[in-house]
Amino acid sequence: MATLLIWTDDGETLTVIDSHQVEDGDQAAIDELFEDAAERDGADNACAFDVDRHSDAVQRTYEEYARPFGLALVDDVEGHQPTTY
Repeated sequence: MATLLIWTDDGETLTVIDSHQVEDGDQAAIDELFEDAAERDGADNACAFDVDRHSDAVQRTYEEYARPFGLALVDDVEGHQPTTY
């Protein structure tokens, strides 16, 4: 299983708006979940991480997508705070 996170990005804050467990490599499910979130909530991006826990996926999102661009990260799904350093 993988954890799919879907988020919005306003140029200052990356906000996680959706989280789903998906089968590894199930691109059709990932595409459908992202398209639904884009239509419903204006999602900008998504990534499926090969981790089981939501908090681990949030940490990876911070390290790979937020921090390199100087963005803050807000988790609107479970409220997880990534470790910053």
